[in-house]
Amino acid sequence: MNSNEVHPPELFTAAFTHNPYPDYKKLRHAFPIYKVVFPSGEPGWIISKYNHAVEVLKDSRFSKDMVKRYGPESRSVFTNNMLFSDPPDHRRLRGLVQKAFTPKMIAGMRSHIEDIANDLLDQVSGREQMNLIDDYAFPLPIIVISEILGVPLEDRDKFRTWSNTIIGSGNEDAATFQQHAKEFIDYLRDWFAQVRQNPGKDLISELLMAEEAGDQLTEEELYGVVTLLIIAGHETTVNLIGNGMLALMEHPEQKELLLQHPEYIHNAIEEMLRYNGPVEFSTSRWASEDIDFHGHSIAKGDLVIVALDSANRDEEQFSDADVFDITKEKSPHLAFGTGIHLCLGAPLARLEGEIAIQTLLRRYPHIALAAKPEELEWRPGMIVRGVKEIPVTLR
Repeated sequence: MNSNEVHPPELFTAAFTHNPYPDYKKLRHAFPIYKVVFPSGEPGWIISKYNHAVEVLKDSRFSKDMVKRYGPESRSVFTNNMLFSDPPDHRRLRGLVQKAFTPKMIAGMRSHIEDIANDLLDQVSGREQMNLIDDYAFPLPIIVISEILGVPLEDRDKFRTWSNTIIGSGNEDAATFQQHAKEFIDYLRDWFAQVRQNPGKDLISELLMAEEAGDQLTEEELYGVVTLLIIAGHETTVNLIGNGMLALMEHPEQKELLLQHPEYIHNAIEEMLRYNGPVEFSTSRWASEDIDFHGHSIAKGDLVIVALDSANRDEEQFSDADVFDITKEKSPHLAFGTGIHLCLGAPLARLEGEIAIQTLLRRYPHIALAAKPEELEWRPGMIVRGVKEIPVTLR
């Protein structure tokens, strides 16, 4: 064996979950299109370089519809939505939801989100410490998306449990998954029945009325769309706030710079999304035909997943890619994907992250990590990248 031979990194270990970036660098340099066995047991490809990632995310030959790959029995209520569909279904499903996320509607939510942020911080007023995730980063976006959808706020902790199960970040066994899935669907069924009796001005009422009008949404699609909005509508922002504040606290000179120059917040949010983004991997795609991809033979039916957080540290695309610098100009990062599946809620996530972090720094400028970074426990699973708990001192 050649002593200079580069061996592929060991992926999906505890050490990888804590800090995947050295392994991503090795992948980009030596194994940019890499055949692996994913934690699910399914073989497939990881795409780690930025330019390759953009190609895959925009190439219609990589299908999002698992029914085309595995048959009708593979579709569940959790995947019957625009994230797991190809045109023309994708266009129809996205179009129905898009009206709730127009720039005008999102901009009009600014003052209300500021009120939510201040209310949450009022609840920890007088305390020396808080858990940044449980006390602030989780409740803020779940309150916002619950109000958009019309979800009763008292049920938000249930949605957290169900969300963790659905995205696979709780390591539940099959029986627990089935139980949580049933609870979630039973809840939605009862909730939809109530909304049909008394529709309001929320998005769920609008979707249900569209369904009643005919051929817009099937019942299964309705479950799928709501699942996507509840989960994607808060998971991304929870971890944007958590990972973003963690980066600031680990780089106190950057935190001080943002305190001195609050106008840097827009660039800061983009740098947080690039540096340690809240969505580590794209959701699944499958080759719809045999594809020669930069010298690699990807066979029809092969699973292909983009390592978004790796692409966002690609030195060929970003200068000083491993450096966290909030003064960098807005970058073309892939934290929200690209192409037709670009995250619909990205403007809302950006606004929530901006308000959450600015409000927190304004009220607690001396906030600091109350644990060593290596002691923090990162959530398992392949989709979201975030820390379970972030203890912080407030004074």
